[in-house]
Amino acid sequence: MQQGRPHIAIIDPNTLSVLGLKHLLQNVMPIMTIDTFGSMSELMANHPEQYVHFFVAMNIVLENRAFFTENRRKTIVLTLSLDGGSQLSDFHSICINQPEQDLIRSLLILQQHAHDDGRNMPAMPRILQQKILTDREIEVMALIVQGYINKEIADRLNIGLSTVVTHRKNIMDKLGMKSVSALTIYAVMHGYVDINKI
Repeated sequence: MQQGRPHIAIIDPNTLSVLGLKHLLQNVMPIMTIDTFGSMSELMANHPEQYVHFFVAMNIVLENRAFFTENRRKTIVLTLSLDGGSQLSDFHSICINQPEQDLIRSLLILQQHAHDDGRNMPAMPRILQQKILTDREIEVMALIVQGYINKEIADRLNIGLSTVVTHRKNIMDKLGMKSVSALTIYAVMHGYVDINKI
């Protein structure tokens, strides 16, 4: 077990759902160690007290209500619907059946609120704290993650369209990212964009 890194458990029998959520959580909270379990018995056999959060399928919470009620502050229920009526009132919930950008936004909001904007978590590794982008690239990135298209970015910053395209390519290359979702996580986690603007 790695010392100093908080542990998160995902408990869900749906392997694809688990793998996707694990990938997103590793991007949103890179200092966390994330373990996955297909059943409650697997979790119980692996020292459940070590986990700071449980991301759990609804059916597993319902079948093990006493355990998760006792760990309510650590439990996030994975639901398939955004409908408030389909969520458990005693628990935080995240709908996993929504577009990637919306799911990432939900995870970022949860991370910011639950961990006091990251202040209750260990420090990010030094390499992740370094300023990699130029000021102009940060401006372009902030507009990208807010949903502006290249032409709108060019107009807002009074630069040419080809310059925006070049900046966009440089940003992705420098950060080693391939999607706007990953860029959104980076921008919010580093304080370049307010979560309420995406």
